[in-house]
Amino acid sequence: MNARVLIAGAGDVGLRVAHRLRERGDDVWALRRTAQAGDGDGICWTQGDLTRPETLHDLPTGISHVVYLPTPDARDEALYRAVFVDGLRHLLGVLGGSELQRLLFVSSSAVYGEHDGAWINEDTPVDPPGFNGRVLLDAERYAHTHAPSVTLRLAGLYGPGRLQLIDRLRTGTARVPRTTPHWANRIHVDDAAAAIVHLLFAQDPQSLYLGVDDTPLPLDVLYDDLAHRVHAPAPSEGAAPPGIGSKRLSNARLRASGFVPQWPDARQGYAALLDGDN
Repeated sequence: MNARVLIAGAGDVGLRVAHRLRERGDDVWALRRTAQAGDGDGICWTQGDLTRPETLHDLPTGISHVVYLPTPDARDEALYRAVFVDGLRHLLGVLGGSELQRLLFVSSSAVYGEHDGAWINEDTPVDPPGFNGRVLLDAERYAHTHAPSVTLRLAGLYGPGRLQLIDRLRTGTARVPRTTPHWANRIHVDDAAAAIVHLLFAQDPQSLYLGVDDTPLPLDVLYDDLAHRVHAPAPSEGAAPPGIGSKRLSNARLRASGFVPQWPDARQGYAALLDGDN
């Protein structure tokens, strides 16, 4: 029997998830704040605002699976809470939950703090350095309390349309810490979408996974490799990115569930993207 899946927040990643679900033969509804015309791909578009529950009453019945990955319009704490915590509460209230088999909540590694380059995993205590991580952590807890849920904490995304780093390297505006290594954690956007679909239907999943590739890299190693590929000078010494913390994320649990990333090393993934641009 086909799954009936609602994508709550059909932006770039959500749309990639929707297309993978359609390839499986699932029935897919994509929820956005603004109207979206169909393009013949079989995705059913529905309009609604997660922060306004009165706009959600036309959602389809019998939804069996939900992917929750909205994107706030601005980096504002009140808006984040309205979208991730209140919006999730509104959506689950409208759906009812009697037929819901799984909620896949897409979170972020922003819930972790500074770890001085140490390896961390799903059992590492959280310590969000910013409001975004704190709000996401509250939303994760709400999801686990009120729905049969699995949380996927994604690392930094890259992929088509996400090449701002390359632009900064080409213009010479990128800076990178070199004296003390600062570790970067990445996942290709297509691997992120594949991991979401994988966990949405995994048998007996654990409640929490880290979504990251196989290869954490010192930031200067990644930047220098990319600069070489685009024939740009190596970036100058600079401060570490603020509010992130240096750590190495482990995908061992996700790998053990049977997931295999297409791009296990961001250097390979970026190289393929750059070859495509050329």
